[in-house]
Amino acid sequence: MLEIFSFIGIILLAVMGVPLFIIMALAALVAFSFSGVDTSAVAVEIYRLASAPTLLTIPLFTFAGYIMAESKSPQRLLRFAEAALGWLPGGVAIVSLVICAFFTAFTGASGVTIIALGGLLFPILKNEGYTEKFSLGLITTSGSLGLLFPPSLPIILYGLVAKVDIDQLFIAGIIPGILLIVILSLWSIKNGKMSSERKSFDLKEFIDAFKGCFFEAILPVGVLVGIYGGFTTATEAAAITAFYILIIECFVYRDLHIVKDIPRVTADSMSLVGGILLILCCALGLTNYLVDEEIPMQILDFMREFLTNKYSFLLFLNIFLLIVGSLMDIFSAIIVVVPLIVPIAEEFGVHPVHLAIIFLTNLEIGYITPPVGINLFISSFRFKKPVTELYRASFPFLLLLLVALAIITYVPDLSLMLLGEGK
Repeated sequence: MLEIFSFIGIILLAVMGVPLFIIMALAALVAFSFSGVDTSAVAVEIYRLASAPTLLTIPLFTFAGYIMAESKSPQRLLRFAEAALGWLPGGVAIVSLVICAFFTAFTGASGVTIIALGGLLFPILKNEGYTEKFSLGLITTSGSLGLLFPPSLPIILYGLVAKVDIDQLFIAGIIPGILLIVILSLWSIKNGKMSSERKSFDLKEFIDAFKGCFFEAILPVGVLVGIYGGFTTATEAAAITAFYILIIECFVYRDLHIVKDIPRVTADSMSLVGGILLILCCALGLTNYLVDEEIPMQILDFMREFLTNKYSFLLFLNIFLLIVGSLMDIFSAIIVVVPLIVPIAEEFGVHPVHLAIIFLTNLEIGYITPPVGINLFISSFRFKKPVTELYRASFPFLLLLLVALAIITYVPDLSLMLLGEGK
């Protein structure tokens, strides 16, 4: 009876709006307490994760991303992207998608992209003849568009939790990530209301814009070459990136002052990292309980009665993950859900890297899925619009991303071909 009252109390706290990490920690403590399991297993698991060298990439890449967002890097890269792609039909919208994906890859889906770039892109889209609804939907969706590109924080965390090679995940996400951008770009070309004047490609402006952002534009290439050329590990690449961006923005472009600005940027970025680590530790307790009680195996036995093959399992998995993505932040979802689904997916013959891309795509879509997709609320705050208006604006983009999800799910070669494991 006491156990029932304890869990009812936890549910009431959740309904009252108590932060999710506290709910997960309380649930774990109560569950361990009534099951008689030694909680020292949780401490061992936290130590194992904390001692993983790759964990250092999270604060380092986050720091680099925040410095770029606080500098004039968005303006420089936007100018370059406009010079390179602005002449295309729907060029301004495509530029917006590409730039937002670039920044989300470095900052994680933390809302930084919408806050930093929303004010720049919204008036540009409006001036080019796009409707307000389309512009709001595009920016809201783009806030989490780069999660599949290296060095995305969710990819790193997924690799740590699922024990999958992070370098492989970085490669595997490239083609599915491009697919998402291409599908949304085609929608922009077809449905975006263009201005009557079409820009022509200006080689001089392209060269000048590239020169203006050269040190920032080469950064993703440098990260990939360093890791996959065997010159650096992911952790070393993160350290070099953070130091490189600090020097570039403070002493080359001089957008930020090393004394006046960097301490503030450091505090902001590490607040996000601290939140991630706090969620990680609290969620690990709940995850350990579920694993110790063999919940994944019980779920698998239950699913075997209804799901007869890999394809029906993938359909069920997508529905489940879309619900999870709309209710939980991506970091909590990775830590709690991944240990549950990995052994089940293995039973159904799903490649672990393909599973990771499916998982992360679902969680990316969850950021714009009603009722509580976080990007919807961030855009509502940023543009001072009712959240219901953001629901309507982002709905066409949500449907398109679901189409892309289906393709990524049932065409595993998209995720595996660059690894040499496709058919």
